Amino acid sequence: MSFLSKIFGSKGNNVTADLNLLGVDMHSHLIPGIDDGAATLEDATELIRQMKSLGYRKLIITPHIKDDSYRNNPAIIKDNLEILKKHLSENNVEIELDIAAEYFMDYEFGEKFSKEKILTFGRNYVLIELSYFNPPPNLDTLIFDLQTNGYRPILAHVERYPYWHFDFKTYQKYKDRGVYFQLNIISLSGYYSMGVKKVAEKLIEKGMIEFLGTDMHNQTYLDSLKRSLHSKHLIQLLDSNKLLNNKL
Repeated sequence: MSFLSKIFGSKGNNVTADLNLLGVDMHSHLIPGIDDGAATLEDATELIRQMKSLGYRKLIITPHIKDDSYRNNPAIIKDNLEILKKHLSENNVEIELDIAAEYFMDYEFGEKFSKEKILTFGRNYVLIELSYFNPPPNLDTLIFDLQTNGYRPILAHVERYPYWHFDFKTYQKYKDRGVYFQLNIISLSGYYSMGVKKVAEKLIEKGMIEFLGTDMHNQTYLDSLKRSLHSKHLIQLLDSNKLLNNKL
């Protein structure tokens, strides 16, 4: 049986991806009350319960760290993770949880990186995000400094930066420099816009994606995730053997 036929049925366009084969989500906002993700422990527990039912066996939760809005640090994140774990245990939800962070790339990050140990996962991966209006002018320097200090930067939801949508040479530049790309699965449902969906599909076609994330925030995201499982481009990506999620 082929890899694809293991994932999908034989009902033509009514195929559905099996996320058991992905196994690990490496981008989510499921610790309540510390960023714009899950609002309560009950909300987080229900989202995690549903994600487990879709096939996830491990969730790496990545709260925002952004000085002008979410002033989190490793201690805050770790303490609140323990509260979430306790609540999950009390509600008989068993799943492996880990934490990292989604770091906003700006001048403050450069100072933070030089003074603090940053949160990583897997093979010293660090999840970074950019402004949706323009990239920081020192982005190349920040990436270089991360790499020379042994970190492996993953650019979060790479399909969502509009200033690169018609500039695939920039995507290729960062790919050539060893930056890993993460795509939000829900982009394939058109959740953000049809323009983002088309860019996500093009990035998949060009073989540029190494990680898939849910970027899970709330039930709306979960519903969009379920719709995305019918995407033919998701079939292509799961069949590419390029994804690294299940190695985390």
